[in-house]
Amino acid sequence: MSVVAIEVVDAELAALYDELGSEFAAYERVKQLILSQIKVGRWQEGDQIPSENQLVNALRLSRMTINRALRDLTAGGALIRVMGVGTFVAPTKTASPLFEVKNIADEIQQRGHRHRTEVVFARSEESDEGHPVLGNAVRGKVFHSLLVHFEDDVPIQVEDRYVNPDEAPAYLEQDFTTLTPNTYLSEAAPLVRGEHVVEAVLAGADECGLLGIPRSEPCLLIRRRTWSSSGLVSVARLIHPGSRNRLEGSFGGEPS
Repeated sequence: MSVVAIEVVDAELAALYDELGSEFAAYERVKQLILSQIKVGRWQEGDQIPSENQLVNALRLSRMTINRALRDLTAGGALIRVMGVGTFVAPTKTASPLFEVKNIADEIQQRGHRHRTEVVFARSEESDEGHPVLGNAVRGKVFHSLLVHFEDDVPIQVEDRYVNPDEAPAYLEQDFTTLTPNTYLSEAAPLVRGEHVVEAVLAGADECGLLGIPRSEPCLLIRRRTWSSSGLVSVARLIHPGSRNRLEGSFGGEPS
């Protein structure tokens, strides 16, 4: 869907001004305008909205006013701002299972969306002593990969993973643009035990750059360790923008 014509935006804002009156600040009217376009379906999930410059010119408001409205809507999860690209209508927050280890590609495809991966690096590293991430169980060579997972061209996860070469010796030979580390590791070293630790964090500068988010955006961090029957397989640090993801899980018996 193409960007909606600016004259439509201008007309809608004028209508909102008439309806809301002067008790609402200008940036609040801009927020109401954008949300109204999303609500009626004129701007749909994934659509690029008019740029900050276009909104400034069309609505005859200051850049500060427009910027504040866009920042508020981004923080609230209604919009996604991708640095150097533009501002987009955010997808409904995706749900990731909390108590299962699932393949992110399968999750995205089950939602009817397209998954792709960009490989930042996949390499072998040396550690003379116990590895700082994998611990004393692994000494010497370890495998380290850094990937970015996309849902319909929107980055939703940075996967920073260390792998025990004894458990997955062909790890670096895989093409992670066509299969995920989870897929390969599930076959090479079948999971018998896993551990999740979930935190709310601010991502580092490099991670924010890979995700296209500001340093101020809260993120969900999952620290995941997995074991096969013979030992520790991998330790992964999974960073998700808070505005694009949620975690869910269940426990206990069937509902009554």
